[in-house]
Amino acid sequence: MDRMRIEKRMGDSEEEGEIWTQQKRTLIDGVAERLLNGDLDSKIQAAIDIRNILRNSSVETRSKFTAAAAVIQPLVSLLLSPNQHAAEVSLLALLTLAARNERNKVRIVTSGAVPPLVELLEFQNGRVRELAIAAILTLSAAAPNKLTIAASGAAPLLVQILSSGSVQGKVDAVTALHYLSSCTEATTPVIDARAVSPLIKLLKDCKKYSKFAEKTTALLEILSKSEEGQTAISNSDGGILTLVETIEDGSLVSTEHAVGALLSLCQSCRNKYRELILKEGAIPGLLRLTVEGTPEAQERARMLLDLLRDSPPEKRLASSVLERIAYDIAARVDGSDKAAETAKRLLQDMVHRSMELSLGHIQRRAASCTPSQIPPT
Repeated sequence: MDRMRIEKRMGDSEEEGEIWTQQKRTLIDGVAERLLNGDLDSKIQAAIDIRNILRNSSVETRSKFTAAAAVIQPLVSLLLSPNQHAAEVSLLALLTLAARNERNKVRIVTSGAVPPLVELLEFQNGRVRELAIAAILTLSAAAPNKLTIAASGAAPLLVQILSSGSVQGKVDAVTALHYLSSCTEATTPVIDARAVSPLIKLLKDCKKYSKFAEKTTALLEILSKSEEGQTAISNSDGGILTLVETIEDGSLVSTEHAVGALLSLCQSCRNKYRELILKEGAIPGLLRLTVEGTPEAQERARMLLDLLRDSPPEKRLASSVLERIAYDIAARVDGSDKAAETAKRLLQDMVHRSMELSLGHIQRRAASCTPSQIPPT
């Protein structure tokens, strides 16, 4: 009896599933028909229906829906409508189709979505522009799309948004630029020195250990490779100081990028940038980074410290030599088995002692200044 009930329930379930599939197919066909052949109001409602149908659906369902209804092309065409509401609902539907679906992201770009999206980035309507930024961000996450978007002229408009957009718009613009900057096929840099000033301001105002700071410092490190970018960083209000503060307070990723940017400056022209970096108090953070950073950050910090020393190159004690001395001392005290750990503790003690001496030196200089000598804040 139980088996018969189970089989009946399974049959009922299969029948219900088949009915639901038929209903869904009918619904999909109806939406596609309105989107393809309806008047503007019908197309707007169809785009709204697509978002409502797929908002909480699986990736597989979104793929099947797209393949069955062929809705991407008419949605892209709707982006070009002079009706702002039509553009908005089309953007929302395309974002829903693209969410967590690499294939749909590529389909949207190959259907010609990028040029109208770039036009919408210049829109005065804040809501439509923010959705366009989100769409560029979402589509840029797919590797096959990066070259098309990088070559479209979107990047300069995203840089403008770093200064004039809403908070969410700025966050999305930085993330989109971060995705696009990894496009190795691009023949010209995705961003130029004009991005430096707004990026520095955003980095100055954000938490240095945040994911946003990691993306921002990554872009600044890229910009620090060019002479124009180096000049823009040094000329920006608090540019070098903000990178120094990131070295002190940032995550492992953002500290690596920040020290990389300062190293690029100093390597390009030591005489020009050495004093500027020293003036912002970089030494304590760099010393700590030689011990606590990622392997790449440690190496960069050592190289920068060598460049910042006042002695001529032939007389500088390289950081690697200092580490070797610490290791040799540790090996004699604790034996070779524990030498690495002991050497690390010795270097940490040296870093902390150096930071204490640097702070003491700053305090003595401040105490020796007369009120007229103290610079205004």
